[in-house]
Amino acid sequence: MSSEREIIKEYTNGELTIIWKPKTCIHAKECVKRLPQVYHQYERPWIKAENASIEELKEQIQACPSGALSYKMSNEEDKEEAYLETKIEVLENGPLLVYGTLHITNAKGETEKKNKTTAFCRCGVSQNKPYCDGAHRKAEFKG
Repeated sequence: MSSEREIIKEYTNGELTIIWKPKTCIHAKECVKRLPQVYHQYERPWIKAENASIEELKEQIQACPSGALSYKMSNEEDKEEAYLETKIEVLENGPLLVYGTLHITNAKGETEKKNKTTAFCRCGVSQNKPYCDGAHRKAEFKG
C-alpha cells in the first residue's frame, strides 16, 4: 500500500453522504456547474448536501469525470467498490480517463486500488503524477 495517506472528506444530509477525494479531483468543476446550490468552492464547508434532492446529488456525482466524488446511503452498506468493465477515454486537451477497478503499482513498488474513474496526466505538469490535478488548464495543454 502507499505510504502516503489519502485524504477523504465526507459531507452528509443525513440520508446521503458525499465522499470527496481531493487528490483525485481534476477540478473540471462539473459539480459546481451542475449543482451550484450544493458546491461552493470558496466556502467552508464547500459541499452543502442538504441543498439538493437525493436524485440530483446521485446524478451529479455519477457525472464527476475524475471519480473524486462518490456517495453512500445511510441505509445501505458501503458500495463504493464497483467492478466495472474497463473503458478508456481521452479528454480533448485534458487527462486520460480510465473507468473500472484498477490496481496501480508506483515506481517504489507500492500499490493502491482505484475504483470507478481514474484521471491520468497527459500534459506532464501535474504535481500528482501519474494522476491529473487539473494543471493542464494553466499550461494550456493541447492534445
